Amino acid sequence: MPELSRIERPRVRVTRQLLPAVEQRMAELFDATFNADDTPFSPEELASAMADCDVLVPTVTDRIDADLIAAAPPRLKLIANYGAGVNHIDLAAAKAKGIMVTNTPGVFTDDTADLTMALILNVPRRLGEGHRLMRSGGWQGWSPTGMLGHRIGGKTLGIIGFGRIGEAVAIRAKAFGLNIIYNKRHRLPANVEEELGVSFEPDLDRLVGRADIISLHCPLTSETDKIINEDRIALMKPDAYIINSSRGELIDEVALMDALESGRIAGAGLDVYTHEPAVDPRLLAIPNVVLLPHLGSATFEGRGASGERVIANIRMWADGHRPADQVLEGWS
Repeated sequence: MPELSRIERPRVRVTRQLLPAVEQRMAELFDATFNADDTPFSPEELASAMADCDVLVPTVTDRIDADLIAAAPPRLKLIANYGAGVNHIDLAAAKAKGIMVTNTPGVFTDDTADLTMALILNVPRRLGEGHRLMRSGGWQGWSPTGMLGHRIGGKTLGIIGFGRIGEAVAIRAKAFGLNIIYNKRHRLPANVEEELGVSFEPDLDRLVGRADIISLHCPLTSETDKIINEDRIALMKPDAYIINSSRGELIDEVALMDALESGRIAGAGLDVYTHEPAVDPRLLAIPNVVLLPHLGSATFEGRGASGERVIANIRMWADGHRPADQVLEGWS
């Protein structure tokens, strides 16, 4: 990678509307241009933005593919992503072009874990269905068999992907009396497992079959795309639930909808979808699924902290230093 040099006031293009305090600080520090109406950029608008800046600040709604990166002029040297996930950026193409990529890891851990825990509580107790029943005016009063769900205490929670968020979910779930098994590429040290009160399940199929509730927390890669597919859903218990607050593509949505409609599994809680912002009409019609509009990181505190990390990464890069949140590996 070429040596970094100091840039006094880099030109920065931001693709989505950020918190006012974040945008104000960016305007003070950089030659910054913002997206006033918050409409997601088209590929053509992204190309135009990349052609006119030193630093691009995209979000998960921007697909920065190899063609866009190849067409970018030499001036673009930093993609300072707003958010932790970077599967929407072609990292190999950026590296080949000499463009550094940064992200904002860790700032949304507690927010996403809180939302995940809310879904874990919500779905088995059918709170979404109960809310809709009350809103519709259809509630006929209490009965011994009305709106029965499942308690979560004593049940087994299977966590797939055990990074920061998976661990934070485990800590919360333990307080509610769940037994926790997890699957990840590299097993945790025994003392860490003991401290967290979790057990390693190396066989993903076995985890799916053992769990009463499955929660997904792995990044989207070629290996994890549709990691929950028709075959794995067939291994789930009939009274099991699945929760996804990571990436929609981790689940084969068609297979999930088939299973929910047929009663093959008990329910699901989803905050992410395969074709966001589009949601399959079939999902909207299924009563035993709770659907949220990608709220995992939607707190004032988290969004502000992410903006501050973006600013810190840009400032460090503009000062000629390597940002702490550099994503690409292999740079010398």
